[in-house]
Amino acid sequence: MIKIHKFAAKVQTAGAAASAGAAAIVAAIGKSGRANIVLATGASQFEMIEALIGHEEIDWSRVTAFHLDEYIGMPQTHPASFRRYLQERFVSRLPTLGAFHFIRGDAADVEEELQRIGGLLDKHPIDVMFAGIGENGHLAFNDPPADFTSTVAYKVVDLDERCRRQQFGEGWFATLEEVPLRAISMTVQRIMASKAVILTVPDERKAEAVRGVVEGPVTNACPASILQQHDNCQLFLDGPAASRLTR
Repeated sequence: MIKIHKFAAKVQTAGAAASAGAAAIVAAIGKSGRANIVLATGASQFEMIEALIGHEEIDWSRVTAFHLDEYIGMPQTHPASFRRYLQERFVSRLPTLGAFHFIRGDAADVEEELQRIGGLLDKHPIDVMFAGIGENGHLAFNDPPADFTSTVAYKVVDLDERCRRQQFGEGWFATLEEVPLRAISMTVQRIMASKAVILTVPDERKAEAVRGVVEGPVTNACPASILQQHDNCQLFLDGPAASRLTR
């Protein structure tokens, strides 16, 4: 069951999501001395990440972080690089952060990179997963019809046209043709293995996907709908994103 929190404005939504995530991080550190987290990227996460790094009660030196996905062949210098996004918005602003393990999308050997980053994640069970929902209902870059069965940590995925149009529409690329066709993504099963999932989903353009995730059946045609089966998933919406919910 997904627990829904709705706020009028995007900044309130982001602040509440960050507070819930911070509490989960502090609890994990209190229980085991460390916390392992995963961060999403994209326009939906701007305000949430900004709010999260402001939580001074978190001992960041005890936190190890990963991210959900990265485009294949994408250098860190590219404006759309998720490594660049997180380095600028998160890592560089937390000088005491324990560790951040980036996906090297431009690795010469993609299979070797899958083994490297997957092996690291295998050693760090996820305490808190920060994620969003795509306009097509995707979870990370697991586009419809998503693979719900793979148990590896990361895999290569194909990006569908609606996903690629979202990336272009958010301004990360000058043309649709520049948006890569493939990416490395954390798998659905590994996301589901997280102890807590914090979803931050603002904006009206996500409203139809939100309705499918919350009110529709669990189906790989709307990948994030599988979170209905997670024991501890909280969804933070602003008014426009929640506008098509019927119950």
